Amino acid sequence: MSPVPDVSIATSNLNSVMLSDPFSSIGLHVPNSGKGLVLRVWQPDAESVEAILQPQNKSLGMLKAVADGMFELAMPRRKKPFNYSLKVIDKSGHAYEYFDPYQFGEYVLCQNDIEPHRLYQHLGALPLEHALNNKVSVKGTLFKVYAPHARSVSVIGDFNSWDGRRHPMASSDDGIWRLFVPGIENNALYKFEIHDQQGKLLPAKADPFGRKHEQWPGLASIVQADSSFVWSDSDWLASRETNKQKPMSVYELHAGSWKKNDQGEYLGYRDLADTLIPYIKELGFTHIELLPVSEHPLFESWGYQPVGLFAPTSRYGSPDDFKYLVDQCHKNNIGVIVDWVPAHFPADDHGLYRFDGTAIYEYEDTRRGWHPDWKSWVYNYGSPWVQDFLISSALFWLDEFHVDGLRVDAVASMLYLDYSRKYGEWAPNVHGGNEHLEAVELLKRLNTEVHHHFPGCMTIAEESTSWPGVSRPVNHQGLGFDYKWNMGWMHDSLAYMKHDPVHRKYHHNEITFSMVYAYNEDFILPLSHDEVVHGKGTLLTRMPGDDWQRFANLRAYLGFMFGHPGKKLLFMGAELGTHKEWNLAQPLDWELLNNPLNAGIQTLVKDLNGIYQSHPALYELEYDRQGFKWMILDDHDQSVLAFCRMDKEGRPVLVISNMTPAVRHNYHIGAPWAGQWQEILNTDAAAYSGSNIINPQLETHPEELHGEQQSLVVSLPPLATIMLTPSV
Repeated sequence: MSPVPDVSIATSNLNSVMLSDPFSSIGLHVPNSGKGLVLRVWQPDAESVEAILQPQNKSLGMLKAVADGMFELAMPRRKKPFNYSLKVIDKSGHAYEYFDPYQFGEYVLCQNDIEPHRLYQHLGALPLEHALNNKVSVKGTLFKVYAPHARSVSVIGDFNSWDGRRHPMASSDDGIWRLFVPGIENNALYKFEIHDQQGKLLPAKADPFGRKHEQWPGLASIVQADSSFVWSDSDWLASRETNKQKPMSVYELHAGSWKKNDQGEYLGYRDLADTLIPYIKELGFTHIELLPVSEHPLFESWGYQPVGLFAPTSRYGSPDDFKYLVDQCHKNNIGVIVDWVPAHFPADDHGLYRFDGTAIYEYEDTRRGWHPDWKSWVYNYGSPWVQDFLISSALFWLDEFHVDGLRVDAVASMLYLDYSRKYGEWAPNVHGGNEHLEAVELLKRLNTEVHHHFPGCMTIAEESTSWPGVSRPVNHQGLGFDYKWNMGWMHDSLAYMKHDPVHRKYHHNEITFSMVYAYNEDFILPLSHDEVVHGKGTLLTRMPGDDWQRFANLRAYLGFMFGHPGKKLLFMGAELGTHKEWNLAQPLDWELLNNPLNAGIQTLVKDLNGIYQSHPALYELEYDRQGFKWMILDDHDQSVLAFCRMDKEGRPVLVISNMTPAVRHNYHIGAPWAGQWQEILNTDAAAYSGSNIINPQLETHPEELHGEQQSLVVSLPPLATIMLTPSV
């Protein structure tokens, strides 16, 4: 215990909240006389204060007001510190009792070793129970926030009328401010009130490590008790592995606009579990991918402007509700991927920007720290603190919520210093180049940490450039991602499909060029949310022709996609053949399924998932050149392309696409196996509302063609993709 400080100085500092060590001014101290102890209490709104010895519950006497808001009790016979509560009557006559936070200095002095990859276990609002003896304990919350350059920090909330004078926190050499506040338990609202080094009061800040946050306009963080959720996915976790020789078909969705209830409200996490999971199982997807569920103040950002990187958005329920959704997915053999956003953060006052009056999360230099496209701030990837913060966030979702993978957003914007910046708007690296070396090291560390601590989990890069080795292991000079979105395939193939079939022969390269680089990375073929917004239309409305031809084009395209090497991803609504762009304010138009053409698209997607997962040729050698062979590459005049996919045993699936409305009867194509063949997919089938030009049992002829000893004679339906496989 330190000597009691001057009353006037202590009162002034507390009243202006200009102190970094409130324990030196209030609590138990040795008086100037050196005899006994003196208890000093700061209660700016109190009329009277009485000290109660705990756990004996015995009055120690009334404290004397020695200054405005400052009360003292001299105890000349006491020599050892003790626990106490305070009975207060405020100036309005309201009486209450509480344990003084400033008797628990051990939580400030205690600076345990912090695991840099698990900061979420050490910072934020941590529920705590302090034992007074073997029978009596005090429950409360230990608040910890990193603000190394702040002059003062207080925790404010609904428990102290948002008054920063009530609970000033104590700083320490590690830059973390701490305070244990008894009586603060589950669902209490709080923020941090911070003065910068010059004494300027900053906008109140949400907790960067908060486990739950309020929605607008409050935007406060919310104390969360230790979770009582009981997981039931141990079998799933035990068998989980990143096996690239298994099929993977992802349904991407935005939780708030997939479907709404009868009252027009969002489906909560638990409602989604009960409604979405049966739908995903029915359609045969192996995974769902959620657009960011990290807490974000602006709904219209789709989640890509997150403030709470350690909290699932409270729009749809509690953290335990989100756990329920993941748990139920796993019980139904559905993997869960979440979009994760380390590329930037929004400029909201309550967020990370200038958190303690300085740039502790972002780059000081706006040539690196400001993102011109998104009007947001870029994380300082060279800061050890920021690296630990981001790595901890990534691992948090895998650890706390059992998610199976992270799709990392906007990786290209991280890798290049001149991304979307003109000359003079960016600063080169130490070698004079445009590579963001600090971001590269962060991404390598991210993937190394994820695969070390959660070896069954995957990381996926949304990366739109030709940066080499995105999905190559770190120890082979790569970034270490498991998969990369194939933006080139998406862009070129959609551009091809937009052409009138009459003109497609002049653009044949657009549909075939992807195989030139298909094995440079381990790709996912994404038809994502980005392709159905901002005036691009929908997959269906991009297709040319009348209504029937548009649907036929879309069916042919989806068949081509599922035949092409690469894991699959479809954004919600693609399976419905939607006519309107995605609008997050509206649910999907499920009434479309009353139209046979739309229902045919949904049936096709279900069948494509089934065919893809039941034929190893379509997935086993997805990333091996031995699993693919062009059969017809150059029939641009008829806009026909064909290729074989092979499994490890050499068993083929022959994929043929006819991208014109002309029926091609008696079309000859080489076949790698002799004997009978069967049609396992025909996107023109009547079941999909096609014209039903199908191929019954087929048999090879001894005609050498396309490098094979035998060939097949098939009928190619209009605007359709077919898949053939040997019958035995």
